[in-house]
Amino acid sequence: MTTDLISPKRLLIEEWLPVRELGIESRRERAAASALPPLSFLHVWWARRPLVASAGVVLSGLLPAWSPQLAEEFPDAPQLADVEAYRKWLLHLCGIWGDPIGARAAYDQAVQDGVRIPNPYTYRQAFRNHADRKNIDLLHQVLERTWGVLPAVVDPTAGGGSIPFTAARMGLPSYANDLNGVASSILRAGVKIPAEHGATLIPHLEQWGKVLVGRVKHRLAPYFPSGSDERVTTYLFAHSVACPRTGRTVPLVTDWWLRKEKGKEVAVRMVPKVDGIDLREPRFEVVRGSSVDFEATTKGIASRGSAVSPYDDLVISGDYIKAEAQAGRMGQVLYAVATRGPDGKREFRAPTDADLNALHEAEKALEKFRPEWEAQGMFPVEPIDEISNYDRGHRLYGINTWADMFSSRQLLTHVVFAEEFRRLMPEVREKLDTETATAVLVELALMQGTALNYNARSSSWDVSRQKMRSVFDKHNFAFKWTFAESEGADSLYAWCLYQLTDAYKKLAHLFGDTGLQIAPEQPLPRSVTVTQGNGADLSHLSDGSVAHVCMDPPYYDNVMYAELADFFYVWEKRTLGRVLPEYFSDEVTDKENEAVANPARFAAFGRKKKQLADADYEAKMTAVFAECRRVLRDDGVLTVMFTHKRAEAWDTLGMALLEAGFTIETSWPVNTESENSLHIANLNSAASTIMLVCRKRAAADVSGQVFFEDVESEVRQAARDALVRFERSGLSGVDLMLSTYGPAMSVISGYWPVHSSQASEDGSVRLLRPEEALSTARSEVSRLQLNRIVGHTAQFEPYTDFTLLAWHTFRAPEFGFDDARRLALSTGGLDVDQLVRAKIIEKKAGTVRLREPKERIARGSSAGKFGVDLGAEQFDHPIDAVHTVCYIADMDGLTAAKAFLDRTGLAKDRGFRDCFQGLVNAVPRARVKGDWIVPLAGTLDRLATTYLPDVVLPELLAERRTFVQGDFYPEAG
Repeated sequence: MTTDLISPKRLLIEEWLPVRELGIESRRERAAASALPPLSFLHVWWARRPLVASAGVVLSGLLPAWSPQLAEEFPDAPQLADVEAYRKWLLHLCGIWGDPIGARAAYDQAVQDGVRIPNPYTYRQAFRNHADRKNIDLLHQVLERTWGVLPAVVDPTAGGGSIPFTAARMGLPSYANDLNGVASSILRAGVKIPAEHGATLIPHLEQWGKVLVGRVKHRLAPYFPSGSDERVTTYLFAHSVACPRTGRTVPLVTDWWLRKEKGKEVAVRMVPKVDGIDLREPRFEVVRGSSVDFEATTKGIASRGSAVSPYDDLVISGDYIKAEAQAGRMGQVLYAVATRGPDGKREFRAPTDADLNALHEAEKALEKFRPEWEAQGMFPVEPIDEISNYDRGHRLYGINTWADMFSSRQLLTHVVFAEEFRRLMPEVREKLDTETATAVLVELALMQGTALNYNARSSSWDVSRQKMRSVFDKHNFAFKWTFAESEGADSLYAWCLYQLTDAYKKLAHLFGDTGLQIAPEQPLPRSVTVTQGNGADLSHLSDGSVAHVCMDPPYYDNVMYAELADFFYVWEKRTLGRVLPEYFSDEVTDKENEAVANPARFAAFGRKKKQLADADYEAKMTAVFAECRRVLRDDGVLTVMFTHKRAEAWDTLGMALLEAGFTIETSWPVNTESENSLHIANLNSAASTIMLVCRKRAAADVSGQVFFEDVESEVRQAARDALVRFERSGLSGVDLMLSTYGPAMSVISGYWPVHSSQASEDGSVRLLRPEEALSTARSEVSRLQLNRIVGHTAQFEPYTDFTLLAWHTFRAPEFGFDDARRLALSTGGLDVDQLVRAKIIEKKAGTVRLREPKERIARGSSAGKFGVDLGAEQFDHPIDAVHTVCYIADMDGLTAAKAFLDRTGLAKDRGFRDCFQGLVNAVPRARVKGDWIVPLAGTLDRLATTYLPDVVLPELLAERRTFVQGDFYPEAG
């Protein structure tokens, strides 16, 4: 074997990435909520990347592209013998130990045929499979021969930890950083501790966890009574106000359902009076089966912010309810209790006097201890920041501090845990060595995050699944009219401990079984460094020291992590912050330095707030990327995972990369999101993460300026190539459009700085914005897609082009306003208002909707110009002709439509036939229980079958039958 290094000038990810396999396995990893990777169960974090996709990018961004030299260097390694074996080896390292493409095809065919088949996935989810020590050792040898050392992987915005977890699991030095203290704690608990301590920590977690849970249970038992033959699990509450006319308590229930399962219905009925005497405080009874009044149960009392008093049937205005809440007079009424019987079955009952007395005692205890707890800093009295994108009405209902997010008994429960945790800390430190004690305490403190997520005024009862919903079932702090409370003494923290230890065991298992030791004295080395701070300051890393910076940055305006994390931060700084004070030095999370497009921070600037938020995001990401460039080796690579369908997000991210000194070498779209439903409303969302592969740009050639016109033809060619390439990988719609963005930016990054031919306001030459190149890519894709939709080269006019491309791209009648605007510009320079005037679309709040033919009747001055015109002899716009024929078929029948076709000669008109064929191909042909999801598809189908035999009907999209994708996933283990 020679001593020369294998040149890393060309890396595997620059030539190949198994996008289809990674996409299928990513969706498989996320398909069943109960079978997610254990990182997801350790603590809430938002927008985690799939582990299998992270593994593919991390490894292919370090491995060299295959070459004969590589095979010669390792003659005894069949994994490196040729290109095919090398690619299979990468799939094996990623845990893909079967044929996902074949399995997925078998699954799709089974769905189409409506039959059950044996599980086509004959291997476990990829993240559950463990590369053995022989393969890990070979990986390390190849990487050391490539880079001279075992290369490090750095993630400066590590968030939920998928990237550093993957790197550490493979025994690679891993550096994980995040600005948010909650995220840094998760990185410590989910990556560093299990990587370095493994299963040795489990007995300590179980021992001290039981002690902690036992003490919490002992203190809280008086406030959570259960009957002798039951175990209470959940309490169901309604917020309440006093009736403005009678003064009696009104529970603001939106419906009274507890269970809707047919034949097993359970509901609550309010009892406003007993023996003819009005009750000031209502009572409740649980009713079942035929005793349920379906109409009254479904109607409830509150709706759309107002209510109807059950005492006089008069309206209680929303303004009154808000005023009462803001004055501190909104209460909570316990109206049902969920229990488990001796047989473990779920039951429901009405509240008893014991339940109500326990609530009263909890309120008294909180009132007694609250001054002392506040003085000791145990209570989250911090105000909820008014700079917020997630104000979903909680302020309107008197929720102004983080303590207000919880009822009195919920507060008591959480503070008791915090107090007992503090008391436990010195005991653990006395019995265990410093490093082990810290690890145990970090893990145990995470129990609090789970408890908070399932025990607040925003947690609720899920009637359909018969379980609690967490606070963060959505990304906001929406006020809930009713909420669910976990039984706090016996159930809540015992369950949190189980969740913690189960997740930790699985994390330790994933680490321990990957690179399983050949001998005890030769463990797989793991080095994980976790830091908390700005991603633009990685001062702990030397210049040019890192081979691969792999990051999943904040996605523009998708998630405001700091705002959401405050919910946990204000509590965890009182527990975790005692163990890891360096992560919790501020009162709340740092929103000033967070790299997100946060318009709420610039609300004072009115209409400019979005523009300023974009500029702020771009500046911060430029600083982060510039720091990445500093620490990156000259031959290293930066990979950026980015998911966003809005062009502004790509524009700001792209500009940040270009200005920081990177070229975009290639890009790969990987379908990492959960499966889209066949429901039409979900068919237009972006499902792919685009993996951008970047290199440090060499010094610019200053001999002459480059203008966009000089490279425009290359941008168009790159878009065409990407369209063909990624369509073969199974991409379509929005995702196929997005797949062209990386190649388009790659072209301009290779010539940067590229200037626009349009001068700035002061007349000076300005830099090109990436969006200008992306617009060109979209225009080229639109032209090609139009030809594909029709089946041959076709020429229409912009209004018809837009309608066909909108159906083809978004696969739904409703889509984003911004998407509509950009598609309109790429089809003849239209604007949205022109499309509205032509009755092609209807504008809604932030979205647009394609109008149905019956909504496009031409009247008055618009007749003969746009829309459905029954008296027309000819049409300027083919889409109007097709819609007119469809309208007649729907209203008057197929015979009348045939008469219109004959009278106007449309059946022989080339433009009409092309538009009709294009619309047939573009409109989603899917049915649910025999009904067309898009009625227009059914009308087109009937017309083509009856009168237009030359029109080719695509295959009908199969209905989903009695099983879902999750049926094809092996059990966890």
